Amino acid sequence: MSFSSLFLKKSEKNTPDAREKCGKRAGILGIAFNILLAAAKMTFGAIAGAVSVLADGINNLTDCGSNVVSVIGFKVSGKPADREHPFGHRRAEGVSALVIAVVILAVAAELAVQSVESIISSEKTDFSLGLVAVLGVSVLIKLFMFAMNRSLYKEFSAETFKATATDSLSDAVATAAVLASLFISRYTGVELDGYMGAAVAIFIAFSGASILKETVSRLLGHAADAETVKKLKADICAFDGVHGVHDMTIHDYGGTLYATAHVEVDSNMPLMATHDLADKIERAIGRSAGIALTVHIDPLVLDDPSVNLLREETERVVSEIDPSFHMHDFRVVGGKEHANLVFDVAIPFDCPFSDAQVLARIEERLSLTNENIGIVATVERQNTD
Repeated sequence: MSFSSLFLKKSEKNTPDAREKCGKRAGILGIAFNILLAAAKMTFGAIAGAVSVLADGINNLTDCGSNVVSVIGFKVSGKPADREHPFGHRRAEGVSALVIAVVILAVAAELAVQSVESIISSEKTDFSLGLVAVLGVSVLIKLFMFAMNRSLYKEFSAETFKATATDSLSDAVATAAVLASLFISRYTGVELDGYMGAAVAIFIAFSGASILKETVSRLLGHAADAETVKKLKADICAFDGVHGVHDMTIHDYGGTLYATAHVEVDSNMPLMATHDLADKIERAIGRSAGIALTVHIDPLVLDDPSVNLLREETERVVSEIDPSFHMHDFRVVGGKEHANLVFDVAIPFDCPFSDAQVLARIEERLSLTNENIGIVATVERQNTD
C-alpha cells in the first residue's frame, strides 16, 4: 500500500496538486501526533523528574512547529508561476526543510544544556509504568512517521518529506535511548538520565546538521545527479541527425527540471529541418522525462576532409593533455595560407591547471603539428562525466 493513499483519493492521485495536498495533509497528521506526544511526555517527565523525558517532549513540541512550517511550505510551493517567480514556487519546500533543520539544531542545543544541568544536580528519576508506556508508544509512532515520510519522499521527491523522515527516525532513536536509560537506572541504581540526554542531543545535532548541509546545497543549486545527465544525453543522441551534445545544464526548481543543451548537427541540414529537429527533441524529452528542455543547434562541417583532419588532430591533442578534457564547437576560419581553429574545451571543475595553462599546452602542441594555424580556444569549467 502506498502511504499517499492515506491522504489522497483515487481521483486526486495523478492531479498536478497531488504533491501539495499530500504534503499538507501529512503535515497536519504530524502536528496532531506531536502535540499528543509532547503533552504526554512533558506531563509524565515533570512528574517523574526525568529531564531526558521532559526534553524529549519539548523536542516533540518543536517538531510540531516544524510540521506547521512544512504545511506552509507545501502551500506556498503549490502556487503557480507568476511575474516575480517565473519558475514557480517549488523551492519553498527547500526553505521549509531549512527551517526544520535549524529547529532541530536549536532543540539539540537546549537538550544539551538541560542534560548538563541534570548531571550536575544528580537528581533521581522516578520510574513508572505510565512513563514507560508513553515512551514505548512514542517510538512506534515516530517509526511510523519515518516510514510514511520516507515513502512520500520516494513518490514525490519533496525535500520536506526527507527532512521530516530523518527527524522522525532521530526522534525514535532518541526516545528509545531514553527508555533504555530508565530501565538501566531502575535495575542498576546508576543514574543515566542526564548522560542519556546529552547523548541524544549529540545524535539530534548530527541529524540536523546533515539536513542543513544537503538543503543549503540544493538551494544554492547543486549539479544534477550523474544518472539524470547520462540518460538525458543518451536520449538526445538517439535522434536521427544528432552527432553529439555538449554544454548541457540542468536546473532543479524543487523537483521541476529545466535544461539547456547544445546539439550538434550536419551544417548542410536545412534551417527549417534543424528547427524542426530541435522542436521534436524538446517535446519528446518533455513528455518522457518531464524536463523543460531548450535546444541550441550547433552546425558541424562534416563533408570537408581538411576540416575533418584538423578536428581529429585537435581532439587527439586535447585528449592527450587530459582524457577528461572534451572539445566541441570546432570550426575553421581562414584560407589555405593561414587558418584559425576556433573551438571550446570543457575541463573539470577540479582541474589543477589554470585556464591559461590549458590553453598554452593546446597551442604549443597544435603549433608543432602545423605552424600555419592559429588557435582561438575558450576554456569552460563544467562537469565532464
